[in-house]
Amino acid sequence: SMAGATPVFADVDPETGTLDPAAFEAAITPQTAGVIPVHLYGCPANMDAIVKIARRHSLLVLEDAAQAHGARYKERRVGGLGDAAAFSFYPSKNLGAYGDAGAVVTRDPVLANKVRLLRHGGQRQASYHELPGTNSRLDEIQAAVLRVKQAYLDGWNERRRALAKRYDAGLQDCEGLALPVTPEEVEHAFYVYVVRTHLRDGLRDYLAGTGVSTGIHYPVCVHLQAAYAHLGYEVGSCPNAEEAAATVLSLAIFPQLTAGEVDQVVRMVRIFFAVRE
Repeated sequence: SMAGATPVFADVDPETGTLDPAAFEAAITPQTAGVIPVHLYGCPANMDAIVKIARRHSLLVLEDAAQAHGARYKERRVGGLGDAAAFSFYPSKNLGAYGDAGAVVTRDPVLANKVRLLRHGGQRQASYHELPGTNSRLDEIQAAVLRVKQAYLDGWNERRRALAKRYDAGLQDCEGLALPVTPEEVEHAFYVYVVRTHLRDGLRDYLAGTGVSTGIHYPVCVHLQAAYAHLGYEVGSCPNAEEAAATVLSLAIFPQLTAGEVDQVVRMVRIFFAVRE
């Protein structure tokens, strides 16, 4: 939007919540410039299919890897699967800075040069502005924190996957609750552990009453946000995404979470569903 482009939204895969390649291809027009697949919740999108479609139509592939630090798709790290990728280093992310921070990665030297200009007021040297830009430089304190924490990323992600497996084992037979789906070719980073249920609001209220915090990622689809009302999308435009928005609930997951704390969350979730049988 800031670049003057018009977003065109495509629906997601109903199981993973990542971009549905068929919906992406159906949305392509002669004006389409590129595609931005989101590696949602730490689960890489179906990149083989997305990249194949993009190449067939000569489109750029810009990965949104903000939630997927260290995740892999067919043994390859996300961020290196398209033409460029954006990472967020917000403190809550798998690799988080001390404050707001982010990065763009690319193998394209022309694109890398353009990003360097854009992040620094459009200037290659002080006071000589080649194009309009912003002040988006990563400050040194954030870089220092990230440099130290990066060495721990793979271990932290392993811990997240172990905790996710513990949730899976404890909740797999909980009727009325759908657990995260991890495709076989994917190594999930589990930025968040997201379940789905049509009793979402009741479950969230119940857990809050027992001292268990949860989150909703995300309650309103992008195409239905007020910021994009002028584009004319209506309810039903992306039914899979809308169904997810109405049913998703994020349970706690972070490397320092203990097995006992996971078991306590599982216990409370199971009690909620048991009393409704």
